[in-house]
Amino acid sequence: MAKKSRRNKRNSIHHENGNIVHPAFESTTDWHPMDDIIDSNRDQRYLKKVKPRTAGQHALMDAIATHSLTLAIGPAGTGKTYLAIAAAVEALEAGRIERIILSRPAMEAGESLGYLPGDMHEKMAPYLRPLYDALGDRLGGKRVRHYLDDGTIEIAPVGFMRGRTLNNAFVVIDEAQNCTYIQLKMLLSRLGWHSTMVVTGDPAQSDLLEGMSGLAQVAQKLENVPGIGLVRLAQVDIVRHPLVAEMLEFL
Repeated sequence: MAKKSRRNKRNSIHHENGNIVHPAFESTTDWHPMDDIIDSNRDQRYLKKVKPRTAGQHALMDAIATHSLTLAIGPAGTGKTYLAIAAAVEALEAGRIERIILSRPAMEAGESLGYLPGDMHEKMAPYLRPLYDALGDRLGGKRVRHYLDDGTIEIAPVGFMRGRTLNNAFVVIDEAQNCTYIQLKMLLSRLGWHSTMVVTGDPAQSDLLEGMSGLAQVAQKLENVPGIGLVRLAQVDIVRHPLVAEMLEFL
């Protein structure tokens, strides 16, 4: 096969993948031969531009772009985490921030952070897998690993956030329904100058004992505070398999 035909075939394949890699969002493909020279660390030769597929997703993207603090409340599959990560990567690539800080309660399977082997990053890795997946989709695996190594992307367990002031950063607090009211109050007060914070969660899916989750209460108190964005996503915003929305009506 001639070199030109191989290149055309490759570009066609990338164009098709650019439209289906993340079915939750409409993506467009923008590839240029100079991309490999400009960014030799990038795993992908195309750039997917995230576009909202529902009115709720559109409102969330607008809120993140116009507020220093945004709360995204809604059921699984509405794109809360992915849109937050996409906005964080866009801000980093544009030079508006210096680092991305990710925090997520370690609640899955009832395991404590201390029972897992390894250092802090290794302990947190299983809990942050959804965030890593979204980062990899936006940046590519090599760049994610590089940014983790040099501190551009930082993993910050909830318990390690007290006393910090997060300046020039994009902070994503994921699965916030597994935080208590006191924890969320502490996390929100970490917001520093020239920073953006997005808090995502679904109060209906808390793994804490009944009444312990503070997300719904925090959202209610901050709903009418000027300068804070609160977006409540609904089942109509679910962009996973259609059965997900139907199941959540009964579960």
